[in-house]
Amino acid sequence: MLAAVSLVAGVGAVALAGGARDDAATAPVLRSVPAGGGGWYTALAGTRGAPAKAERTTCKRILTSRSLGVTHPVLPCGAKIVVSYRGTELLTEVIDTRLKRPGRQFELTDLLAQRLGVEGTQQIRWRFAAR
Repeated sequence: MLAAVSLVAGVGAVALAGGARDDAATAPVLRSVPAGGGGWYTALAGTRGAPAKAERTTCKRILTSRSLGVTHPVLPCGAKIVVSYRGTELLTEVIDTRLKRPGRQFELTDLLAQRLGVEGTQQIRWRFAAR
């Protein structure tokens, strides 16, 4: 019982010490983190299409033609990931958890797909971003 209390206290202390920072000058730098075995994950991805007027995501975001992000059915809202396609790597985040089309693991906003050069459904590489 004492060990369990100590573990909870230790986790709480770590969580409090790593609290959010409001100062942009002290904001952490994100970098990509290798997947298991030191590499990238692969997944099928395609565009989610142009957003409808005032389209809201499951992550409570309003999409516009300038939105950058991905839809993934399992990753949590706000998860930071690095997406790579044909040598272009971009840092982005999960902005929706409901896929519009079956057969894909990710859907990219139109602007993100354009910046990566993804047309149709393509195999991309991705990894989690970390501080």
